[in-house]
Amino acid sequence: MNKLIDGYRRFRADQWPERRARFQELAREGQSPRTMVIACCDSRVDPSMIFGAAPGELFVVRNVANLVPPYAPDGRFHATSAALEFAVCVLEVRDLIVMGHAMCGGIRALLEGSPRPADDFLGSWMSVAESAKRRVLEGNIEDPQAACEQEAVKLSLDNLRTFPWIRWRLDDGRLHTHGTTFDIRSGVLSILQRDGHFAPV
Repeated sequence: MNKLIDGYRRFRADQWPERRARFQELAREGQSPRTMVIACCDSRVDPSMIFGAAPGELFVVRNVANLVPPYAPDGRFHATSAALEFAVCVLEVRDLIVMGHAMCGGIRALLEGSPRPADDFLGSWMSVAESAKRRVLEGNIEDPQAACEQEAVKLSLDNLRTFPWIRWRLDDGRLHTHGTTFDIRSGVLSILQRDGHFAPV
């Protein structure tokens, strides 16, 4: 905790003075980000840093393996779906980015089983991507981890269309979706192309 407090003090001394006006504007006017990013909660993947975004530019939700579950308004707890609803219906973002990454521990748990003692929630959550895992394993692919990381992004993009208020906006052009992966080893961001392959930016 002491290291974090030291970081806060550096922020107050070095960054706050130059960003004060921006934060005060955000406090006064509210947020109006144009982009939402669904990213992994992995500590090595920071969407704001990767995209060089300033405060107020990105609406970010992070979960294990950057998954979007299918639309299921059943009264249970749906943090990612609630964030999507707020971003799309209230903030009216124009772009939704699903950002996967290399060496994802959630994808490893999907392929190999949850590491003990993480067996209360992780396995159930990762079952959202079971069809991505099947596609990879049926393909006899050389690097199933990397392939499954990409397939999970594609699956999440498909699941976004199961939300009616997302599908309507996609169909009339008010909203656009994008799939990306970030390689934490090289720092390279790749974007999903129309042909289904990821290409470096």
